[in-house]
Amino acid sequence: MSFGFQELLVIFLIVLVLFGAAKLPQLGRGLGEGIKNFRKSIKGSDSGEGSDDDA
Repeated sequence: MSFGFQELLVIFLIVLVLFGAAKLPQLGRGLGEGIKNFRKSIKGSDSGEGSDDDA
């Protein structure tokens, strides 16, 4: 199942109506950080112990 341009546009408009234009940057930032942390955890589990650069 793939989404076309029209479907993505409708989803974007629904999100815009629900959250408002002011909240969209915060939602995008949070989503990006979540994806970054997910990839970091996947990469860390592949190499064994993994190091925490944040600590």
